[in-house]
Amino acid sequence: MDAGVSIRQAVVPDEAAGWRLDRALAAALPTLSRERLKALISSGKVTRAANAVRDPAIKVRPGDAFEVSVPAPMPAGNIAQEIPLNVVFEDEHLIVIDKPAGLVVHPACGNLDGTLVNALLHHCRGSLSGIGGVERPGIVHRIDKDTSGLMIAAKTDRAHGGLAEQFAKHTIDRRYRAIVSGRPRLDNGRIEGAIGRSPSNRKKMAMVAAGQGKHAVTHYSVLEPLDHAALVECRLETGRTHQVRVHMASLGHPLLGDQFYGRPSREHIALLARLDFRRQALHAARLGFRHPITSETLAFESNVPPDMQQLFNALLLVPPSK
Repeated sequence: MDAGVSIRQAVVPDEAAGWRLDRALAAALPTLSRERLKALISSGKVTRAANAVRDPAIKVRPGDAFEVSVPAPMPAGNIAQEIPLNVVFEDEHLIVIDKPAGLVVHPACGNLDGTLVNALLHHCRGSLSGIGGVERPGIVHRIDKDTSGLMIAAKTDRAHGGLAEQFAKHTIDRRYRAIVSGRPRLDNGRIEGAIGRSPSNRKKMAMVAAGQGKHAVTHYSVLEPLDHAALVECRLETGRTHQVRVHMASLGHPLLGDQFYGRPSREHIALLARLDFRRQALHAARLGFRHPITSETLAFESNVPPDMQQLFNALLLVPPSK
């Protein structure tokens, strides 16, 4: 056996009679996605009675025994870095992180290291089975660098596929806390409108005509009226780049501290400067989903961090008693 190759055994149970090979193996080997297994089958890594089986669509029979040779995941191109993480939940399939503001999620031009991915490569070393054959965490959603709060990453192909499917079907429960300028006319509302690149500034997103961007829906509720501002909860029905920031700005209530989409009053500018608050007031406060392997319903909540709490306290119409 080649070094670094693991052999997985799978025997077809009675209830899987007549299934496709890739489906039967996916049920028997829950850490490997069906797509990954298709690739292994096609490359001759699956054998029955010592003979390679290269057709993912063949029908299996009860008692069929297969061996799957799984190469060790290739090293990711990114380096592992010891960066402190606030881990809310972790098992062999996935990890939930409470991300601080200022931490970039994925390496890119201008942020080649020091990111959440670099931190996860270090934290999860030895426990990543590989996403598509590469040893890396599966990032299925992102939150902006200057947004704090909860996000999830997959450790295995199967978990990555299951989570991606839930995000695609919009069944993930994601709720944000935001402090916006002014108070929305309605305490509860639904914002619907396509989001795409701004035609006037390609670095920004904007509400665009249908067909020119991605469909986006945000549900908001005013939780607390503040001094010419409001604390709102935004529940995402979809997950588009800068969705909360663009949708709230479209109502005329941009997030305080938002350099891209906000035009704060002089009073708010002075307050933000006094508090040294240098980011959009946005926090991913709740994350709920179905575990992609165990099917358990999981839900996590995160309190707003100290900087947002300080801003909230300063904007209270009735200051908290000391």
